[in-house]
This record gives sequence, C-alpha cells and structure tokens, in this order.
Amino acid sequence: MKTLKILAPALAALALAGGATPGAAEQPLKLERVVMLMRHGVRPPTKADVTPPGMSAQPWSAWTTPFGELTPHGAEGARLMGKYDRGLYAGRGLVAASGCPAAGEVSVVASGKSRAIDTAKNFAAGMFPGCDVPVAYPATEKDDTVFHPSDAGAGGIDGDRAKSATEAQLPAGGLKAVQQAHAKDFAVLARVLGCGGAACNLLDQPTEITAHPGDNADLSGALGIASTAGQTVLLEYLEGKPMDQVGWGRASKADIGSLLNFHTTKFFYETRTPYVAERYAAPVARRVLSALEGGPGTGKLTVLVGHDTNIAALGGLLDLHWTVGDYPTDDPPPGGALGFELLSDASGTKFVRAFYQAQTMDQLRNLTPLTVEAPPAFVYIPITGCTSDAAQACPLARFQQIVQAKLDHPAP
Repeated sequence: MKTLKILAPALAALALAGGATPGAAEQPLKLERVVMLMRHGVRPPTKADVTPPGMSAQPWSAWTTPFGELTPHGAEGARLMGKYDRGLYAGRGLVAASGCPAAGEVSVVASGKSRAIDTAKNFAAGMFPGCDVPVAYPATEKDDTVFHPSDAGAGGIDGDRAKSATEAQLPAGGLKAVQQAHAKDFAVLARVLGCGGAACNLLDQPTEITAHPGDNADLSGALGIASTAGQTVLLEYLEGKPMDQVGWGRASKADIGSLLNFHTTKFFYETRTPYVAERYAAPVARRVLSALEGGPGTGKLTVLVGHDTNIAALGGLLDLHWTVGDYPTDDPPPGGALGFELLSDASGTKFVRAFYQAQTMDQLRNLTPLTVEAPPAFVYIPITGCTSDAAQACPLARFQQIVQAKLDHPAP
C-alpha cells in the first residue's frame, strides 16, 4: 500500500504542487474545503467489567473520570490537535491565521454521546480560542440518525443478514482459524493479564458471531474480550498513567501494538463487511459528500466527531485502508480523523484527496505540543476505484459516482 506521509504544513502544501492526476499534472492545486470524521478522545472503559471476573490477576486500574466520558487529558489532546490544525489550514489558505471564523465558514457536528460532544467542543476551542464555535448534536442517542443509525432505528440493517455477511468474511477454518492467526497476540494478552489456569487461556476459548436485530453482528467470546482488553490497556497508556498502571506494569508499548490487532480484527468482521458498512456509514457518507459539494449547513471546514465504529464503517464503505503513526493498519486511534480535501486546479476542475491524521501514542500520552517540527502522524491514502497511489487526487465527479453508487445500491 502506498501512502504519502506529510511531515509539516509546508510539506502538505508542496505535496499539492503537482502530479495530482492525469490531466492536472504540473498544475498547483488549491485547497477549498476539508471534511474530517474524528473519533472522540481518550476515555475510561465504558463499564466496570473490562474482562470477565477472574481473568486478570489484579483489578483493572481506577479512573477518576466516569465510565465512557472524555477525560481532562483527552480534552487537552483534542485542544492540541485543534490548535495544530488551525496553523495547518491557515498556512494552506483555508482559514484565517487568527480571529474567529465567519458565520458558515466552519461546521462542527458531534454524535449524541457526551464524550464526542466534549471532544468536538475542545477541538473547536483549540482551533478557534475564545470564539465559542457552535457544536451541533442530537438531543439523545435515539435521535442520532447520523452516528448511531441503528440505535435510532434508521440503519436499515437486518441482523440475520449482517451475521451471514460476517460469516462470509471468515477464512477456511472459520473463527478458530482467525484466533489461531492471533496466537502471538493472545500470548501477549495472557502475560499482561497475569492470569493462570485454563479459564484464562483465551486462545482455546470459543468466539461466537451473535446477531442483533437491526444492527451489526458481534464477535463475542475470546476475540471480543481480547479487543476490549487491548483497547483498555491502550487507553491507560494514552491517558498518561504511570507505567505500573498500564497493564499492571506488564505491558510495553510494543505489547500494546500487538493487543490492538484484536481491535482491527473485530472491526473487519463486524463493521467493515460491505453489507453492514454500506448501510451503517450511509448517513456519514452523505454528510461528507454534501460538505465537499458545499451543501447546506456545511463550511470550508466540516468536522464530524463520532466513534471508531463510524470511521471503520466509512472505511469499509469506501474500501479505504490506512496505516497512521504507531497504530495497526485500519485502526482508528482516539482523537484521530479520516478526512477528505477538496482541491481545484487553475481551470476550476475539482479533485478529492483522502487522508488520515492522528497523534502518535506518545504525543497523546505526553500531551506533546504539535508544531511544524513535531507534527501529528499524517498520511494520504488511495481512493479505491479512482486512484491507486496516495499521491494522486481523485476527480470530484468520480468520487461522487463512487459514493452515490454505494448509497443507491448497497451490497445485498
């Protein structure tokens, strides 16, 4: 997979100077709009029981922030990213270098969950300090047809069909083969959990595909437990907890990378299947397309703040793949964003370029100020069906065709 890594705002601008696409080579491309789909920032686990009772040698570390809410550390991480993006996009002529945005210039929309709302507010405050940029969000999750369409009864997913779609993704040997492919990762998890006995050997425990009416299927059992445990150890690290509280002092940064493989595997089978992705991500995809087209309620910068599930689903809908920073391929890091740039050449022809941006693990753990010299991880990514090279831009008309075809004719 080819990616174009951008190390600083100045390099980002230079990357647009040529070689964008046949017919536009050698022509400078102007940045006109940006749409980002962000994952919320660092949070504690969403519930007290991270793993089944007795599976870890000691209780999981305590958090002062309530379950599932954005932590003050996560809020600061979002502000740092917002501050950096202000400089990045001011340098590329999208927004002013100082002051507040004009009405309609910036649109920020969040999911109905408070951790997403707080992330959006802190990102906007970092980008436009003192400006009180409005953040739109639904009153409740039941009203959230964009980021939680299944909960709102708007996903159009048949639970049994979703289960069949997940099963169709399995390799020869089924779920047992999937687990065996992660034998080394399971060994890392067992060591980190510090638990002995047959009940703790997740590799030998079953995983099941569980159907849910109107929603995607779940990988429950060993792979599901491993994914949740790995995410929790990651969050302990990103929160800046002392290393003796990160996986009880038994997890190194390299171990965290291994444990995150369970997260991407879970998304591959649950969310990125075409049947699920092309339905679950449809509301977000419509928002992205409308923002690139300058539709109602959008601005030159549109920020959609949701969840890793939203990013995984949109990645599945468009068959996009990324490797950003020190995260596994296709993993959506906390506070990171899958984004799209709208560009134009001298003749007015418009193009789209996809990218992924995220703070590295250590940048977020240490709350490192982001600068030209110390930027977040950033990669341009190919748009499947249009470009095979991340250095190329996709004509807007072709991108519209790709997205609209998925919306009009989702996978059966």
